Amino acid sequence: MPVYSYDPPERFVAGTVGRPGERTFFLQATGGGRITSVVLEKAQVSALAERIEELLEEVRRRFGDQPGDTPPAPEDIDDDPLEQPIEEDFRVGTLALAWDADAGRVIVEAQEVEETEEGVEDPVAEQIEVFAEEAPATRDVLRVHLTPAAARAFAGRAMRVVAAGRPNCPLCGGPLDPGGHICPRQNGYKPSGR
Repeated sequence: MPVYSYDPPERFVAGTVGRPGERTFFLQATGGGRITSVVLEKAQVSALAERIEELLEEVRRRFGDQPGDTPPAPEDIDDDPLEQPIEEDFRVGTLALAWDADAGRVIVEAQEVEETEEGVEDPVAEQIEVFAEEAPATRDVLRVHLTPAAARAFAGRAMRVVAAGRPNCPLCGGPLDPGGHICPRQNGYKPSGR
């Protein structure tokens, strides 16, 4: 199975296609005239961004400040749309994250969802693992090597992409749908005449 490797990518971002409530989430890496786009769940994007920030804080705590690990300047923030054409290379099942101390890089690995006898593994389950040196031989893999600054920029954009969805209900925190919302905190009851 192919390993789509970018060391380093020209661009690595999280993005979406579709309207809020119906969005498809992608990780997209570009470089060397190639585009790799993989589909994943919103919860996976959010967890990956959070884990990258935690990893960088742990690296700073254990090894000190890393060269070039600075917040991106406003002109360096990438809010551009995903590169076209957007063609799904595979659906992500497991995400892995590692720190390469020798190169001073964050390694993000997205592994294809694994088919099991019971069906497909749950892509929303907590599946950000410690990075394994060898890619699984039976699944496609996207592997990206990022500087600490590029990893922080990726995490910041990923959190903005996740937050750009439907607004949350102020009572229950669930997403508000354009067609209405039955709030469990109000037992789904709306008084008439209001």
